[in-house]
Amino acid sequence: MTYSAFVGDLLACHGLMNGQQASFLQTDDWHYYRSDRFWFRVLILLRALSYWNNQRHNRSRPPVDSSQFNMSLVKSKQRVADHGEVFTPAWMVDAMLDLVKNETERIDARFLEPACGSGNFLVRILQRKLAAVEIKYGKSEFEKRQYALLSIMCSYGIELLADNVAECRANLLVVFAEYMNIDESDNLYGAAEYVLSQNIVHGDALRMQAVTGEPITFAEWGYVGKGRFQRRDFRYDVLAQMSSYSEEGTLFADLGKHEIFTPVQTYPTMTLAEIAAMFVQIENNAEAV
Repeated sequence: MTYSAFVGDLLACHGLMNGQQASFLQTDDWHYYRSDRFWFRVLILLRALSYWNNQRHNRSRPPVDSSQFNMSLVKSKQRVADHGEVFTPAWMVDAMLDLVKNETERIDARFLEPACGSGNFLVRILQRKLAAVEIKYGKSEFEKRQYALLSIMCSYGIELLADNVAECRANLLVVFAEYMNIDESDNLYGAAEYVLSQNIVHGDALRMQAVTGEPITFAEWGYVGKGRFQRRDFRYDVLAQMSSYSEEGTLFADLGKHEIFTPVQTYPTMTLAEIAAMFVQIENNAEAV
């Protein structure tokens, strides 16, 4: 792989993180740019550029602990071979999120990680959102609880491997519970568990199917005030076509989004306690089976 090809990948990476990913949804290239292989190549490039910059300015390069480096990127060689599973290190997560810093600090900004692993990106996004909650609503316990839950409602992930799904949900729940200083006895804890069970999906992002073979469906959550939340469910494969419908010069360019992207299900507004009760129902159904 040539240096120019690596630079091209990095520029594409920058474009994706600046909201230009919609055009990739219409091509096979998008699948590559969302793959672990692409991000691993970006990681190698960044390290190579760092080394080149140090050499250029005659600065000493600190030694790299290769064993620690490899441990942070993979769980096992077999998983890499079978699934191409390579995790993103924390420093790269922060560097990439800083490219869209304002959005990561907006409580109701929605983020989807289509290969979320154990939640490296989603955890850092949630931490940034909760920091924004503290600044804006820290003086009101009632509003703090509502907007903290909204921050987790706006975090979405798809993951192919079941153990990663469970780990991602658990990692996000720990961050949330520690910030709110709550445990399982609090309705807010149960509500967060239910939201994560819906937002972190066990499935295949490329095929846009859940592990059951059904189309992936995401819940769009919204806070309507006075402690009540709204939920509408949308199919992922339909949402992914949004860029082609809004492109200028196409047959559908003049149509409003509401005319094409309709929810598959709409729920009555609900409170924290009602959302928590839905998680209890899921647990009871699982025990019955």
